[in-house]
Order: sequence, then structure tokens, then C-alpha cells
Amino acid sequence: MNQYKILAINPGSTSTKIAVYTNEQIDFEQVIRHSTTELKAFAKVCDQYDYRLKLVEAALADNNIKVSHLSAVVGRGGPLKPLASGTYAVNDAMAEDLIIGVQTEHASNLGGLLARGIASQVQIPAFIVDPVSVDEFEPLARITGLPEISRRSLFHALNMKAVAHRVAKETGKEYTALTLILVHLGGGISVGIQRGGRMIDVSNPNDLGPFSPERAGSLPSYGLVNMCFSGKYSLDDINKKLVGQGGLVAHLGTNDGREVESRIANGDTKAALIYEAMAYQVAKEIGAMATVVNGALDAIVLTGGLAHSTMLVKMITDRVKFINQVLVYPGEDELQALVEGALRVLRGEEAAKIYE
Repeated sequence: MNQYKILAINPGSTSTKIAVYTNEQIDFEQVIRHSTTELKAFAKVCDQYDYRLKLVEAALADNNIKVSHLSAVVGRGGPLKPLASGTYAVNDAMAEDLIIGVQTEHASNLGGLLARGIASQVQIPAFIVDPVSVDEFEPLARITGLPEISRRSLFHALNMKAVAHRVAKETGKEYTALTLILVHLGGGISVGIQRGGRMIDVSNPNDLGPFSPERAGSLPSYGLVNMCFSGKYSLDDINKKLVGQGGLVAHLGTNDGREVESRIANGDTKAALIYEAMAYQVAKEIGAMATVVNGALDAIVLTGGLAHSTMLVKMITDRVKFINQVLVYPGEDELQALVEGALRVLRGEEAAKIYE
């Protein structure tokens, strides 16, 4: 078997996570922290490029990792234009859209840029894998009750797609032959239905689906409209309530499921009610997604950080196990998912896609 050495880069708001793998085996991992004081010097996310690149290069040098020994570099994909899932070569068109923040400014926009910056030094491929803007909706999934508003595909694509590949490998089935409901349980909760390798419908956790530790999820329309026009809140206030200060944060003042479960264990009935309500809404969304394929499923798959919670997983499973078997893949190993996407291209299992 060929030995591919791959550097993975995952930029976050206050850190840059890096790892080097030889095939699926991790050789080195490091989290490079960035203080808010350091980051305040940069007006835009893309302005952090040189600063973060030097830190990544220094970390590699400090650990005697030579760029010349790498086979490829893969970065976290930012919110690009809507695109099909897969592994993409970082090209000029992508770099331009990452720099301008074609959908929004986000730290993950730096992933493809940093990958290309390092890969170009030794003329090896630079990739991104399954960014949040993966869009494989069927036409029916886009329509709402107002022609001015369409449903958008934005979700935890990297983790959900990686887990779907793992299910295929572990069950011995073709990836494109599986029909799965995939649920990412994290600070935001994405619930999607994948058929034929395509995520044909998904609840965008920023504005649809169940509430989550940090997001409000679907809300009664009139209640939200009345809040917006009450004069009590600015646009920024409302946006923060929807994403960042909604869900468990709004009800219980924390986004930490472990803290909520500790409160429940100590007799906090409000915490128990809100936590079960979140599980209830996840289960309802799973049920809704099952109707997209007339119930013809291979499995329901729970993943993400909160999938480590035995309590939450049981509450969801008890409500949906009549639909199909429930598989649990706890955690969200984004660096591993990036490497797996790069390996599929390097091994010829799939072709690198071209961003246009």
C-alpha cells in the first residue's frame, strides 16, 4: 500500500488545529492558540493569512516535519458558493471566493488558503473537503410558502459525510447505495437525509430544525415577527438570539450538555424538561426526514460531540427506533475527516472536483 503523508489544517475563531497523518495513522497533532489581542490587529479574517501561515510553518519546523515529505495538504473548507459534496482542489477561483468571503467571513475560509500556501512550496496538491455550503437539494426541498424565501443547504457537511463513508466501509456497502438519516449533535444540530451519496434535504441549523445548545432552531413565525418589530431588539440582537444565544443558552444559561445533565442528576426539573424538549425536537425532525424517502432507510446515524451523551442518545433513540436501526458515531474528528477526503483522491477512489 502506498504511504501518503498528509497535513490537515482546521482554522477556528481562536485556534488553528493541525495534524500530520500517514494514511489513516496520526503522526502529530497540535492546537495553535490565538489570543483575542493578537487577532484584534486584523480587520478581516483573510488578513490573518500570513500570521497563521507562519505559526503553522513554525509548528512543523519545531516538530521536525518537512514539507517536502508531504504528499498533500488539506484544509477546512469555508462557506463557499453552493456546491456538490466531495474533495476539491484549491484553485484560483476558490482562493478568490475564500478571500472575499463569498457567503460570509469565517475563520474556516483560511483553511483552503493555508493549505495552498504550504502545498505550493513543494508543488503538491492542496484540497478542501465537504464545506458547510454543500448543496445537493432536490427541487422540492427548496420550496417554502413564500416565493421570496427558499430553503438553503448549510450544514455540518464535513462530519456527516465522513460518518456516512465510515458506515459504508463498516457495513460493506457502497457509499452511494446507502440511504441514511444523518444527525450532527453539536453546538448546532443538523438533521439530513442522504440518498445515492447526495444530501437531498437537510435542516439548516442556523434557521430550521430542532433547537440546540446555542441555536434557536425553527420558531413560530408570528412570535418571531412580533419580537423583531417590538422595538426592544436591534437586528444584531435578533441574529444573536437565533445563533449563539438561543437553545440551551437561552433557557439554561449554558451550552454544555454535561452541565445540563449534572443539573438533572441533582433534581433540576427545568433542565430536565428543556433537555428532553431538545431531544424531542431532534426526533421529530428525524421522523420528518424519513418521509422524504417514504421510510426506505438503511439506518439513522447520530454523530457529533453530544452523541457522547448516553442520556441524550437514549431519549432520541427511544422515539425513533421504530423507524429503523440507530447507529452512534460520537465525536467530530474534523482533521481525520479532512485526511480521509484527501486519501480518497490520492488513492484514486474518487476524482478531485473543480470549483468554478
